[in-house]
Amino acid sequence: MMCDFLFSLVCTGEIFELKAELNSDKKEKKKEAVKKVIASMTVGKDVSALFPDVVNCMQTDNLELKKLVYLYLMNYAKSQPDMAIMAVNTFVKDCEDPNPLIRALAVRTMGCIRVDKITEYLCEPLRKCLKDEDPYVRKTAAVCVAKLHDINAQLVEDQGFLDTLKDLISDSNPMVVANAVAALSEIAESHPNSNLLDLNPQTINKLLTALNECTEWGQIFILDCLANYTPRDDRESQSICERVTPRLSHANSAVVLSAVKVLMKFMEMLPKDLDYYGTLLKKLAPPLVTLLSAEPELQYVALRNINLIVQRRPEILKHEMKVFFVKYNDPIYVKLEKLDIMIRLASQANIAQVLAELKEYATEVDVDFVRKAVRAIGRCAIKVEQSAERCVSTLLDLIQTKVNYVVQEAIVVIKDIFRKYPNKYESVIATLCENLDSLDEPEARAAMIWIVGEYAERIDNADELLESFLEGFHDESTQVQLQLLTAIVKLFLKKPTETQELVQQVLSLATQDSDNPDLRDRGYIYWRLLSTDPVAAKEVVLAEKPLISEETDLIEPTLLEELICHIGTLASVYHKPPSAFVEGSRGVQHKRLPGSSAAGVSEAPPAVIPSQGDLLGDLLNLDLTPPTTTGPPPPASSGMQMGAMDLLGGGLDSLVGLLNTVLSEAVSFGAPPAAMPASFNVPVSGGLDDLFDLGGGVGMPMGVFNPPKTVWLPAMKAKGLEISGTFVRRAGVIQMEMTLTNKAMSVMTDFAIQFNRNSFGLAPAGPLQVLTPLSPNQSIEAALPLSTVGPVMKMEPLNNLQVAVKNNIDVFYFSCQYPISMLFAEDGKMERQVFLATWKDIPNDNESQFQIKDCHLNSDAASNKLQGSNIFTIAKRTVEGQDMLYQSMKLTNGIWVLAELRVQAGNPNYTVSTPWQRLMCSNVWRVC
Repeated sequence: MMCDFLFSLVCTGEIFELKAELNSDKKEKKKEAVKKVIASMTVGKDVSALFPDVVNCMQTDNLELKKLVYLYLMNYAKSQPDMAIMAVNTFVKDCEDPNPLIRALAVRTMGCIRVDKITEYLCEPLRKCLKDEDPYVRKTAAVCVAKLHDINAQLVEDQGFLDTLKDLISDSNPMVVANAVAALSEIAESHPNSNLLDLNPQTINKLLTALNECTEWGQIFILDCLANYTPRDDRESQSICERVTPRLSHANSAVVLSAVKVLMKFMEMLPKDLDYYGTLLKKLAPPLVTLLSAEPELQYVALRNINLIVQRRPEILKHEMKVFFVKYNDPIYVKLEKLDIMIRLASQANIAQVLAELKEYATEVDVDFVRKAVRAIGRCAIKVEQSAERCVSTLLDLIQTKVNYVVQEAIVVIKDIFRKYPNKYESVIATLCENLDSLDEPEARAAMIWIVGEYAERIDNADELLESFLEGFHDESTQVQLQLLTAIVKLFLKKPTETQELVQQVLSLATQDSDNPDLRDRGYIYWRLLSTDPVAAKEVVLAEKPLISEETDLIEPTLLEELICHIGTLASVYHKPPSAFVEGSRGVQHKRLPGSSAAGVSEAPPAVIPSQGDLLGDLLNLDLTPPTTTGPPPPASSGMQMGAMDLLGGGLDSLVGLLNTVLSEAVSFGAPPAAMPASFNVPVSGGLDDLFDLGGGVGMPMGVFNPPKTVWLPAMKAKGLEISGTFVRRAGVIQMEMTLTNKAMSVMTDFAIQFNRNSFGLAPAGPLQVLTPLSPNQSIEAALPLSTVGPVMKMEPLNNLQVAVKNNIDVFYFSCQYPISMLFAEDGKMERQVFLATWKDIPNDNESQFQIKDCHLNSDAASNKLQGSNIFTIAKRTVEGQDMLYQSMKLTNGIWVLAELRVQAGNPNYTVSTPWQRLMCSNVWRVC
């Protein structure tokens, strides 16, 4: 096995063998030795003892060997700074090589070696490369200046590299311009007051010229730079907008958002009566709508940005309401974000359409979504006064359904409607009181208590209703206790003769029997008010309340301006300024839209009541990593959201390591038991020996491999409950199939299941259905459908799942490992051209290979069998009698995996190659 070979490489005697091979006169032998050294280094082995021997291999014309040696140097130069000096002469020599690739490689590597002793030798080669005749070398050198500045800022300034970098903005090659802008922007971020990017109309014109010709990521650098420019007047602003507008039709979503950011900023300087202003508004809508046709993770990022845009300029999307209607297969985080935008766009013109949609949503099966939909109906009533009566009628219809959580949410929003429209809809109070006994959530109970206390004079038995809550006063939440105290005091002030005993009882409970300081303080205040001046008490407690605002979750105007300036970045996804989540940032600059000043934002924002338990929250509230400090958690990568884990950082090695198991599971299913290798007796996360049991699978039906059930929870560890199970994927749905066996003497009931956060967000899509009691010595089968939108945290190993199962006896915990192939999506077949471009774009160095033995299928049969597990063959070619299959897979979180399978006719051993950097995360936008 390849893995075993790598881990046993640096054992006794191997170092000396490698040393001899590295000093061999044969070039091929020397190259193979360096490859072995790099392979060992990659899996964590210490091969620093070979430093002098590897450095000696730099003197070669072989570009591949030179790349490998440079990779080794970047890794070990910091731990061996004195020996790294040995390589300086070769670097300097390579910087003058006739081959521009070698010149660029040398200056790039010197920039990556973060050793102070080497930086002083880097200056002269870097100076030459910045003025090299080849644009590839110049663009590489431009980035190197930023790296050198991070190591030694004073040296860069003394050597005049910053001035040279500024000169590169006028370069004839657009990629050189883009990299120069990127380098200057990065340096400027660490020195916000340095004014490195001294933008003027001439410079802006050069950037706009380069914008049309450079790559998509170069366009993002330039657009971000343009967004920092403040035009002199509306004419210049319009000119820039006209030249940036074509970027709205770009295929890359990040380019589109960067262009939107520039246009949103420069629109501030355009007169609203200008014809071009109206034209620009119309042009902004289609690209934003197009973003919503992408995969869910991209949709979420687009929706978070659209949320900001709609708050600033709702007229852009006022005619696009239907685009935000929820689809049945949208993930919950997309649904909730669409719902929020629908409410922001709601107006008298479209309210009927919106209400019809919301009423439909309120009958869905997703509890969180239904709650949000019911609250949305209340927000529409508050925002659009003409629709209030229809909204109240809709809420009453929902209350009649008697669905517990729907009733409770409806009562909460009706309380807000009462505050917005006093003395208008109180006729529904009788209907609300009928559902008093079904309220079990603190917020709903508190809302109902507020209604009873506020309208006590209209409710004949108000004292009896409040007294029923008082019976379990100490068991109630603080929110309910505080509301109950205030409501009974209101009742006493309205009906003093009938409720004197009741108010004394609640004051006694609040002040003498409670240990909550807030409750005690409020109780004492009411007691003293009532005992000293009842008239004053009436004026305080029964005072007229201010009306609530139309919007309950507006972003504060100055913060909104700053977030608009950060469209397309993490700040626009978190809805927080960068200073709130960027640790160690030096002098973060707060950006503002042009024309905004103290006078411009002096208009008081509407009164905002706090959002009452946002069911999704923003991405910052997802704790994606185990807490290591007592401060606020660091922001997640986004994705993850989409909920999304950063598999490309930290989890990548584990993911690559699981590929052997993935392919094994995909092709080994269906073999008869007699042909099953011994390795199937171990868990499915085993090694390479069980990778390709192809021989037993000839002629077997296509489909996903379903591993046999294994015991996850032994009876001796769970008081007689034994759980064995496996994971399957059928029709695109992941299921956890379990056999529950009762080996105890008592009946087991009330089963429930819960997952801990895990690498791919696996979570139960519904409750564990065990419909009948589990009698002693009885077994029962249960299938639990799973979703992949749960909270995310990197696990070790990557496919580890921690589970808690509860029954009437106790709660039991176990962990199991799910086959990674269960997460392969049906739409994992990459477009041929995209595959080809991606495959060619990555160097051949970063590659993991697995040797697979005893496979007896030809390439076509293997390809067909792999396709049954959503491993798709994109292309096939034959080289010297060897079939090479190029395959793609897509995980449910948007990670793409590309692989190459080599099949030699007559040879039962296969080779699988998986380049690391060919793992692409499609749900993370590269925003610079």
